[in-house]
Amino acid sequence: MSNTIQLNQEQNRILSIDFFRGFTMFMLVTGIAGLFNGLVEQGKGGVIISLINKQLDHAEWNGLNAWDLIQPFFMFIVGVAMPFSLSKRLASGQSWKQAFYHALTRSFWLLVLGFMLGAGEKSFDLTNVLAQLSFTYIIAFLLMQKAIKWQLLVSFAMILLSDLLYRLWPVEGFNQPFTPDHNFGSWIDLAITGSLNSDHWVAFNAIPTTAHTIWGVIVGILLMKDWPHRKKILVLLITGLVGVIIGYCMDPFIPIIKRLCTSSFIIVSGGWCLIAMAFSYWLIDVMNFRKLALFFAIVGMNPIFIYLFSNLGGKRLLTRMAEPFTSRLFSWSNEITINMITIIVVAAMVWYICYFLYKRKIFIKL
Repeated sequence: MSNTIQLNQEQNRILSIDFFRGFTMFMLVTGIAGLFNGLVEQGKGGVIISLINKQLDHAEWNGLNAWDLIQPFFMFIVGVAMPFSLSKRLASGQSWKQAFYHALTRSFWLLVLGFMLGAGEKSFDLTNVLAQLSFTYIIAFLLMQKAIKWQLLVSFAMILLSDLLYRLWPVEGFNQPFTPDHNFGSWIDLAITGSLNSDHWVAFNAIPTTAHTIWGVIVGILLMKDWPHRKKILVLLITGLVGVIIGYCMDPFIPIIKRLCTSSFIIVSGGWCLIAMAFSYWLIDVMNFRKLALFFAIVGMNPIFIYLFSNLGGKRLLTRMAEPFTSRLFSWSNEITINMITIIVVAAMVWYICYFLYKRKIFIKL
């Protein structure tokens, strides 16, 4: 493919993108992961369920659990979809300038919504996924029509810059690169917001995680190529495996810390993004599991709406609606089991809201 993003027929067949985005959103907003916690609390499932439950929570500091991949997956799949979106706009007659204005407007509203979600009565932070994406999205857009080598160069330059700033920052008390609340990212948060995140996340993560969105754009360009399925899958799988191996090998020297998005974390999670995309592409576009794709894609078709709905009290409202019924219908059971059933009911209600919008072709976009 040349530097200009072009529309081709393959674009209409990439259902795995919707599946990947939908699965990520389903895990992020439905709370279905809480089922395993309920089983563990009841002492059921043994070692396997306990291991799965651990993977469905963030690592305390150094380390990587499966749940730590949800945000990288989301930022990555946004990047994957961007070349398809731009190609449609250009094919419809829009100029690049008009498309850029739309991207800039979208980034602005992502920042506003991210600020809103992170704001309290006396403080605010910019660590949520929308605030982070507002930055990564516009940078990835500006690079989208550059040669892939330049996109890769910028992505690794931002990772390297972040690593050097953490290591070389001279301010006393904030010159401990991998210590909670005593690192460069924490200093930035104090300078911008006047406070620190209680869970040690930092807003500066938007800089290194730009790589995830840029790499997603590159994958989107690859998927638009007129290559055989096997070649696309092998490129994604091999590159992903290399990233995972390199990232874990870096851990003794640069710890894998999701809350700071260290370079080792960015590379290892980027590798998992590529592997997950390869699996999704094989499962949906090669093996043709289209009903499975549709089930999750329905959630992914209104990602901003359902994310805001869940984070602005919508899921709590659904829980309050469901609890009177689940608590009475299953009153013969214990509280933990009732909570697990409520989680399933609420997840189904969230999915149905997305299905309701899908059937009426209502897609809320920025």
